[in-house]
Amino acid sequence: MKKVVLISGGSSGIGRAAALCFSQYGYKVYEMSRREPDHALPGADPVVHLRGDVTSESDCRRVVQSVIDREQRLDVLICNAGMGIAGSVEFASAEDLQRQMDVNFFGTVRLVQAVMPQMRRQKEGRIILVGSLAGVFPIPYQSFYSASKAAVGSMASALRNEVKSFGIQVSCLLPGDVQTGFTAARRKNPAGAEVYSHMEEAVSSMERDERQGMGVDQVARKLVQIAQCSRPYLYYTVGWKYRLLLWARKLVPDTLICYVLGRVY
Repeated sequence: MKKVVLISGGSSGIGRAAALCFSQYGYKVYEMSRREPDHALPGADPVVHLRGDVTSESDCRRVVQSVIDREQRLDVLICNAGMGIAGSVEFASAEDLQRQMDVNFFGTVRLVQAVMPQMRRQKEGRIILVGSLAGVFPIPYQSFYSASKAAVGSMASALRNEVKSFGIQVSCLLPGDVQTGFTAARRKNPAGAEVYSHMEEAVSSMERDERQGMGVDQVARKLVQIAQCSRPYLYYTVGWKYRLLLWARKLVPDTLICYVLGRVY
């Protein structure tokens, strides 16, 4: 019997690559997003698209129930949907902040809550949350994106202990720089640029790193690896450079990390 995976934000970027990769490994793949997938194959696409918005609780529950009705089970949930807003803390709008957290953090919460009853009934399941190294190394002028991903990482740690008695395993992937459309889609709030004179340069530097980052297929393969691991770790990243950074994070004082990030950006 094929295992069943549901991926949020699966129409493009990391999500689309992951959906195709899971399909190649024999999974029955469903993806939830607000629009049709990029480069979909009409009539032959191995991924089933289910339209839905992670900011809507009713959409999350409807999509999860649709998968369960079709397959009678749900083995893997990958919470990948996300968006970014760049700008200074001082001049950020309440609307932008709420949108950032609503997609990245509360969208993850909604999907986790929607799948839990089925996974508890099955007495097994795998939940993989896609965080970011920005949640571990907060980036200037990406404060609220970093905060949203830090919240995802913290929730993964707590959730892992809450659900382990039900046979459900939880992990969090922390990617670094990846080449996706996420960079071009980032919202930028220019308010306060005359005060924070380095803001535009810092954001441009960060986006240059993203455009030179790893390919989405590398991240997709890591997600499959996590899903198939019998005893998965809590946190993962992709690439030796980022693994080294996570290791160093345990040893280097916070003030030094803050200083280095300030110099880089």
